[in-house]
Amino acid sequence: MKKFSLISLGCPKNLTDSEEISAKLAALGYELSGGGKSDVCVINTCAFLKSAVMESEKHIKEQIELKKKGLIKKIIVAGCLAERYREKVLEKYPQVDSIVGTSSIDHISYALKGDSFVLPHGKLHSQDRFLLTKRHSAYLKIADGCNNRCAYCAIPYIRGPLRSKPLDEVLREAESLIENGAVEISLIAQDITAYGMDVSGKSQLKTLLRKMSKIKKLKWLRLMYVYPEGIDEEFLNIIRDSANICHYLEMPIQHISSDVLKRMNRRSDEKSIKNKIDLIRKIVPDMALRSTFITGFPGESEKDFKKLLSFIENYKFNSLAVFPYSREKGTPAYGFKDQLPASMKKARAKELLSAQARVVDEYNKKLISREVELLADSEYSARAFWQAPDIDGYVETDFKMKTGEFYKAKIISAAGYTRFASKSLFPKVP
Repeated sequence: MKKFSLISLGCPKNLTDSEEISAKLAALGYELSGGGKSDVCVINTCAFLKSAVMESEKHIKEQIELKKKGLIKKIIVAGCLAERYREKVLEKYPQVDSIVGTSSIDHISYALKGDSFVLPHGKLHSQDRFLLTKRHSAYLKIADGCNNRCAYCAIPYIRGPLRSKPLDEVLREAESLIENGAVEISLIAQDITAYGMDVSGKSQLKTLLRKMSKIKKLKWLRLMYVYPEGIDEEFLNIIRDSANICHYLEMPIQHISSDVLKRMNRRSDEKSIKNKIDLIRKIVPDMALRSTFITGFPGESEKDFKKLLSFIENYKFNSLAVFPYSREKGTPAYGFKDQLPASMKKARAKELLSAQARVVDEYNKKLISREVELLADSEYSARAFWQAPDIDGYVETDFKMKTGEFYKAKIISAAGYTRFASKSLFPKVP
């Protein structure tokens, strides 16, 4: 049987594309290589930031060297780098056999013959997937593309406008994942609160959540990329009243200074963001909040930065990521005159992360002796509801678990985003 190797880079949204690519190759008679020689290597790239482009090109160069040694016969570059830079990839790397854009996965069979496809962004539909995650936890992409047009972001130019999967297809895909063993599903999109707006002019996320909350075999439904503008009392009540929706929101805020947010072309300001967080914590008091922030955006003053620093210190997110602003060609912010020095951007990012480390230390003190429900990812590693896969740390246990099962345990110590738990007197959760 012919073999294929796969390198999947970037975000979970890209991972679901990689799973679709893998399923199509499997249907064509290819088997995923466990190492050694392969007939084709597919590199599903990320190109959101300069750093992502550099990582993608690093992997391309590595695979070219393997091709020269005869370990790989063909190289296909797929995903965001192929979409954003198109023919430049083939010009720069003539050893690459073909490229496939983010909306051209259906043409992977032609790419195997050397044809390249970067097609217009069409309607989004569910596709067969060859899961690359462990069976018990899977991502479900409900939409692709974005209409928000944030000044710093290249995603709309790469992924295209918002395109939502039909609701019935999302539900069937969820059922399929559950039949395959998933007990946790993480909903993903560039902005899941915009789900359905391209179809009906208003969000259909609440309708989707009500239907998914009734799926009995689904134990944890996790919501990722929830923009604050799409959160209201009705949305929060659905979460509060549902047995399987995790009290967890990944909510990208990016900044708290109204002046910076306006220049970013974000739709919220300082007052509305703080009011929204207060509302969240009022209706769902134990809600775990994760966010992302950008520091060093053009024109960010010392006052703006101190306001952001104070916000992080006082509003106490369970976890967060900080990115020094990356100047990306093709975005409105690229042409802003008041760009800040790289050293300042990095220093500010470091200070924000130090502030968050102190917040996490405080949070950890409150976790000690707390009884928690854990989902086992391996024999001695698990996650609580406040920990999304791969990004929020994990819980190490002093007892052996079965992957995909739920357990109750007591937190006995913590260091940063790694916590430690003992089974104590608690049995496996039925």
